[in-house]
Amino acid sequence: MTAAPTTDEYRTLITRALGVALDADTDSPDLRRLFTPSSHRLALDPDVTVVRGARGTGKTYWAKALTDPELREVAARSYMMPRLRRVRVTTGFTTGGGSDTPYPSKRKIARLLREVASPEVFEFFWYSVVMMALGVPEIASIPDWADRIRWAAENEDAYEDALRKADREARDSGETRVLLFDALDHLHADRSTADRLVSALFQVALELRLTTGALRAKIFVRPDMYDSAPKRFPDASKLGANAADLEWSRENLYGLLFHRLGNDPSAEAEKFRAQYGEWRVEGEGRFIAPVDVIADEKCQEKVFVSLAGPYMGTDRRKGHTFTWVPNHLQDGKGRVSPRTWLLALRSAAALTTERYAGHPYPLHYEAIRESLHEASRVRVEELTEDIAWAAAAIEQLEGGQVPMEPSHVRQCWERGGLAETLRRMREDDGESSGPRDAGDPLALIEELVDLGVLTERTSGALDLPDVYRLAFNIGRKGGVPRKS
Repeated sequence: MTAAPTTDEYRTLITRALGVALDADTDSPDLRRLFTPSSHRLALDPDVTVVRGARGTGKTYWAKALTDPELREVAARSYMMPRLRRVRVTTGFTTGGGSDTPYPSKRKIARLLREVASPEVFEFFWYSVVMMALGVPEIASIPDWADRIRWAAENEDAYEDALRKADREARDSGETRVLLFDALDHLHADRSTADRLVSALFQVALELRLTTGALRAKIFVRPDMYDSAPKRFPDASKLGANAADLEWSRENLYGLLFHRLGNDPSAEAEKFRAQYGEWRVEGEGRFIAPVDVIADEKCQEKVFVSLAGPYMGTDRRKGHTFTWVPNHLQDGKGRVSPRTWLLALRSAAALTTERYAGHPYPLHYEAIRESLHEASRVRVEELTEDIAWAAAAIEQLEGGQVPMEPSHVRQCWERGGLAETLRRMREDDGESSGPRDAGDPLALIEELVDLGVLTERTSGALDLPDVYRLAFNIGRKGGVPRKS
């Protein structure tokens, strides 16, 4: 049997296999590393219109993978979904945009909405995007986007004709035409305008589903944007019934970790694979772990213990590493972002090399504990970008200690002038970018609990998950300590 990797080799493997760039905008999926969590099967179904996912859960990763025939084949095989082999995918929106894409850039969208003065501009904007994606020559021959939108408004029959023609061609070829929409937070800087654009997109996507047999839209969207976009159009309730969520179970998170380790192109990865059953070769350089390594938590715990030891200290009183790590990275809804997960483990390997090189396991428990600070910092940065008002509310609790009574939270917000802060943010960023009721502290608490930023104990006291608490410099008695 091949010798197991040494602790140093394991640390090198973890650091390298988990990568430097964990953002899907810079870390594109590839054949080796593409992992297919069991819980994501429905999200890839061509008939599922809306795919909801928080930051770092895989929206852009899957949007990119679906546009690649080789990676789509991997998904079709893994999920036993042969229909994915018979789809033709076109991107209807993502970051970027230019003369070589069927959609404009964020900057150009802002200019277009100023230039085209029409109450239906949002709807006709997406009509023109859909026709560009379908390659309608009449609109493609128009060089300027503002003129394309005006043409779409003046030729509504042309849009319906284009859908019928594309639908008929797709049916005749046995294909499903899928239009992908991702990175909707890049549609417009003003959140209320972005919400109106998303609402119009939802309406167009639902129309495709209800009126054609082979044309489908697939929209990757953050849950908060899905909730805030107005849905005041016929059959809007069918969107929710036809939606999927990108969720990651503990089993999936460990499966992702071991898949990454086993698919690194290195001798260390080869040694790692040799320790844990028969890995199947699938394609050039792609390895599939045995089912128990991917799906059996008892087996996964044995593998992780070989990397991190059994306990978060010298004995079990400090907790078991296998459950401790995901439990301390989850938000108030029990959700762990795979980006946060990989970042924490990569940081733990680097810290172990730097401070605990003689430790018998590749990951030292103190390095794991310390890595939560980096994971929390990144997660709070994401919260600040995505839901700025929530970050502003928690910032005013800095220096305190949880659990906190709701009355104490209200006092902190009153002293910090949170209501005025949120009012200014609303004026700057658009009316729908804030909480539902900025002037009601109890409503704010309820919404933060709904978002998973706060949690409520049975006693009514409020708590804060470590993945937020540490970066906000809030203490907890007996918990992972704040940085001094």
